Amino acid sequence: MEFLVASAIGIMTAVGLYLVMRLRTFPVILGIAMLTYAVNVFLFASGRLTIGAPPILRKGIETYADPLPQALVLTAIVISFGMTAVVVMIALGAYLGSDDDNVDDAPEEDTPGKGDAA
Repeated sequence: MEFLVASAIGIMTAVGLYLVMRLRTFPVILGIAMLTYAVNVFLFASGRLTIGAPPILRKGIETYADPLPQALVLTAIVISFGMTAVVVMIALGAYLGSDDDNVDDAPEEDTPGKGDAA
């Protein structure tokens, strides 16, 4: 079970990093979302993977699930949803303002071929 979860975290992290390094805004947003999911699964798995165990202590129960990682993941899900909504709106505004969704760090006057008085 632990190997499967660790493999899933590794694959989600690799896919997220690959998408973040793309030069389009939509894959960057998807990459950030994948990295968020990987961190959420990592936080959830940090509280031990137990099946069928209650998250609270009761009399007569020896094993229980740690409720702290569950609370952290629920909080992280809400925060990542809000962050994704803000990033999508910023990307949409940038796309509508320039009619292009390329992520370009170079200013227009420094790009070769533009503004040359040859």
